[in-house]
Amino acid sequence: MSARILVVDDILPNVKLLEAKLISEYYDVITATNGEDALRRVAEDGPDIVLLDVMMPGMDGFEVCKRIKQNPDTSHIPVVMVTALTDVQDRVKGLESGADDFLSKPINDTALMARVRSLVRLKMTIDEWRVRSNAANTLGVMDDSGAVMNEPVTGAQLLLVEDQDFEVDKIKSALAGDENIIIQARSGMQALEFARQREFDLIAISLNLGGEDGLRLCSHIRSNERTRQIPIIMIASPDDMPRVAHGLEIGAHDYIMRPIDKNEMLARARTQIRRKRFQERLRSNYENSLNMALTDQLTGLYNRRYFEVHMEKLLEDNKTSAKNLCVLYMDIDKFKSVNDTWGHNVGDEVLKVFANRLKDNLRSFDMLARLGGEEFVAVLPDVSQEKALYVAERLRRIVADEVFPCSVPDGHLPITTSMGGVLVEGGDHPIPTLLERADGELYKAKEGGRNRVFFENIGELNPDDFEIIEREDMGGELNQQA
Repeated sequence: MSARILVVDDILPNVKLLEAKLISEYYDVITATNGEDALRRVAEDGPDIVLLDVMMPGMDGFEVCKRIKQNPDTSHIPVVMVTALTDVQDRVKGLESGADDFLSKPINDTALMARVRSLVRLKMTIDEWRVRSNAANTLGVMDDSGAVMNEPVTGAQLLLVEDQDFEVDKIKSALAGDENIIIQARSGMQALEFARQREFDLIAISLNLGGEDGLRLCSHIRSNERTRQIPIIMIASPDDMPRVAHGLEIGAHDYIMRPIDKNEMLARARTQIRRKRFQERLRSNYENSLNMALTDQLTGLYNRRYFEVHMEKLLEDNKTSAKNLCVLYMDIDKFKSVNDTWGHNVGDEVLKVFANRLKDNLRSFDMLARLGGEEFVAVLPDVSQEKALYVAERLRRIVADEVFPCSVPDGHLPITTSMGGVLVEGGDHPIPTLLERADGELYKAKEGGRNRVFFENIGELNPDDFEIIEREDMGGELNQQA
C-alpha cells in the first residue's frame, strides 16, 4: 500500500539511505533535517508515518515526538524513532514521549518494512474515523476528538498468553502499577476461551509457547469479529525477527524482545491502550453523532430526516408486496395552551410522556417519529386493515385514559390526541402526498371535536367497536420484540 513517509535526520547520508529503501517499496518520501523543519512538514504535508532520528542539534527527537503527539491535529500520526542509542532507558523515553516504536541503527530492513506497513494500516483506520468525526463536528453534533496522549492508561483488562511463569511474574509486576487486571492463559485454546468471555484492552502473546504457534493465535484473534480490534503485543526472542515481521503483517500491533524490561513493557502497553481507547472514542462519538443526527433529542424518537429515508424504503418494498402499510398522523390536542399556561418545560414533559406511551405500545418493527412540535407519525408495515384500526384506537385510548405526570400544581394533566390514518397498498405513493392525505384525516378529527381517529375512506372510528385488551392477553402480537 502507498503512503507518505516523513524521514527526519540531520545527517544527509542517513536520509538518503532511508529514502532509497522506502522509494524502492513505492512509498512517497518527504524529508526534514531538523526538529523545527520536521514539525512544519508534519503540519503542512500530513505524512502517514514519521521516521524520526533522536540525536539532532537543537530540538531533539524526543521533543519533536512530544509536540507531534500533544497536538490534536497530528497526534494520530504514527512516529517511529530511529537512533543508534541502544539503552533501554532511551527506548522507554521515546515510548513515553508518544512514539509508536523505536528502531535501532543499523536498521533491520525486514523489521522496518513490516513496521511501516503495519502502521500505515493503523493510520488508515484512524483516518477513516477522524474523517467521520470531522463530518460530525461540521454538523455540530459532537465534540472535538482531542489527542491520543490524553487518553487514560489505567484500569485496563489485559490477556497475557504465556506459559513461562517467571515471565508472567515479571510482566504482571511491570503492569500492576496502572491498576490493570491481568488474566493469564497458558495456551491458545484457553486464550480464545477467555477472549470469548471477557472484553480486553490488550493481548500479549508469547511467540515461544511450548508446542504451539503464537502467530496462529494472532491470526485467529485478528479474524474473529469480537476480538479483531484488540491490540496485540508479541513477546519474542532476538532470533524471532522474521516471525515478528510476519506477525506485524497479519495484524499484530507491536512486539517486545526478551529479556523483557519492565519499563519498556509498561511503556509499550500504555501506547497500545491509549491508541485503542482513542479509536474507541472516535467510533463511539461517531455512532453517537449518527444517533443525534437521526433522532429527536427531546423524545428519543426518530426525526423527520430518518422518517423520510426509512419511509422511502418501506414504500419501495411495498410496491411489489401484497401487504398493507398504515400511516398514522397524530398530534397532541390543545398543546399550545399547555405551553402558554404552564410553560415550555411542562410542554417538554408532556411530549416525552406522549412519545413513551406510543413507543411502548407499538411493535419493535413499527416506526415512530416526531416530525416537529407536537406532530408525530407512526408507520405500521405488514398490517391488516382490521389491525390498523384497532392499533390506532388503542393508541388514542392509551393517551387519553391516564393523566400525564408533570410539574404542575396537581402533579398531572389530562392529555388527548387526534389521529388521521391512511392504509397504503402497492403502487407509487410519494411521501409528501401520503402525509397530506393523513394530515387531511387528522384535520377531520380536530374539526370533529378532537380525541378521535379518522381513517381515509372509512371515516371516524367508533370506540365502542374496539374491545380494550390488556397487554398480557394480546398474545404478544402488538408488543413482540423482533
